[in-house]
Amino acid sequence: MRLSLDCAARAANAALAEGFRNISVTAVATDSRAAVPGSLFVCIPGERVDGHDFAESAADRGACAVLAQHPLPAFAEKRPGVPVLLVEDSVKALGQVAHAWRRTFAGKVVGLTGTAGKTTVKEVLASVLSLAGKTAKTEMNHNNQIGMPMAMLAADGGERFWVMEAGISHAGDMDELGAVMEPDLAIVLNAGTGHTEGLGREGVAWHKTRLFTHLSPAGKAMASADYPELARCALEACPEVKFFSARLSLDDPAAPAGLACTAREEGADDRGSVYRISLAAIAGRPAASFVCHAPLRGESGAENCAAVALACRLLGVDEATIAKGIEGAVLPPQRFRRFDCGRLRLVDDSYNANPLSMGRMLDAAAEEARRHKKGALALVLGEMRELGSEAEACHRELGRHIACLKPLAVFWKGGLAAEVAEGMREGACPVPLQPVADFAEFEAKFKAFLDAGLAPEGVAVLFKGSRYNELEKALAIAERLAGEAD
Repeated sequence: MRLSLDCAARAANAALAEGFRNISVTAVATDSRAAVPGSLFVCIPGERVDGHDFAESAADRGACAVLAQHPLPAFAEKRPGVPVLLVEDSVKALGQVAHAWRRTFAGKVVGLTGTAGKTTVKEVLASVLSLAGKTAKTEMNHNNQIGMPMAMLAADGGERFWVMEAGISHAGDMDELGAVMEPDLAIVLNAGTGHTEGLGREGVAWHKTRLFTHLSPAGKAMASADYPELARCALEACPEVKFFSARLSLDDPAAPAGLACTAREEGADDRGSVYRISLAAIAGRPAASFVCHAPLRGESGAENCAAVALACRLLGVDEATIAKGIEGAVLPPQRFRRFDCGRLRLVDDSYNANPLSMGRMLDAAAEEARRHKKGALALVLGEMRELGSEAEACHRELGRHIACLKPLAVFWKGGLAAEVAEGMREGACPVPLQPVADFAEFEAKFKAFLDAGLAPEGVAVLFKGSRYNELEKALAIAERLAGEAD
């Protein structure tokens, strides 16, 4: 990035002395250790540390200015040559500076949100777009009011595309993120139960489609047609919205007006699945149908491919490039990573979980099991957090879903085990739930599972739960035990 300090100060509504106006800001840091010459250091107060306490450290590393939400008299006295921009809210001001930088960008900004799979779609979409031009993206799932603006500010401005992921937990979050990115293309991948504890009465779909109200003047919107409430909210927010689907065909009488892309799974192997993607005539290009290989599985993979293909079509990318980029995509860590260890096939989707993503991954793991030798499935799952008043019902439904898969064993970490067990009993699950209080107990129970010969050659073991459960630690234990047993 490159902005004058005067431009940054005006964007943040901060006063700046005349002598500092022409300073060039070439980077932004919220961690003093990341400050470099030319950085604007943004002081963000946190639960454990306060960024205001590290302003001097940032200046030592070359920060040219500090943005703070309260005066820093000792710093100002020691560092008279490093101006302090005072604002009411440093996080909000960070977004305002990012928006000022966005306004200078000549390429296309893609904003992406959804309940499940948005980080995966962001990576696949960036994989395709990078074949068509230089592309910047949010890293990992840094998609909140700090991470997303920082991703924009990390771009050098010479890109053709920015792909920015937006994650929300509270009412108003999407309005804040949307106003910063002002997308040329806004995508709502899906809408299900997730973070409902903080979103209030309007519903997840309504909050997600708030992104459409912040489009650039010529911006376009797209959403999945497979979620009725999402489709309704999308049309209310943007009547010109285009739809994609993993369940409908383009000529389906039930398809909504504006359906422009569909995808269906046509086959699968150990690398992933083959999907047929169908595109309507849109964006100046004729209708098209093609197949692509993706490192994905099942209907959720079809949804991801349809979203990516429609987005790329709207951005002017041809079908051959779309297929090549999807096939070459590398999924982020802890998202449907599959690997063999001893007699087990481990399926790592341990990064996070909500009811939509949990249900989809259970089905994907079951399909993985069916494709891998004997088709047996075991589950290492964890509590789905931040569901508010819906938590108990969602966990009972999860238990019923588990029962349908007839797993060999189900290990559970976290709360609401009773509700999951109740749902499993209602579904006549052939095995009981095995709660584990900690990883020592998990190790003992998983070892007993292996030692008893209950895991045949080729059993697939899924690891899935909210971040709070730290199931990557359980994965490491299972990997070690499977290796020792081989």
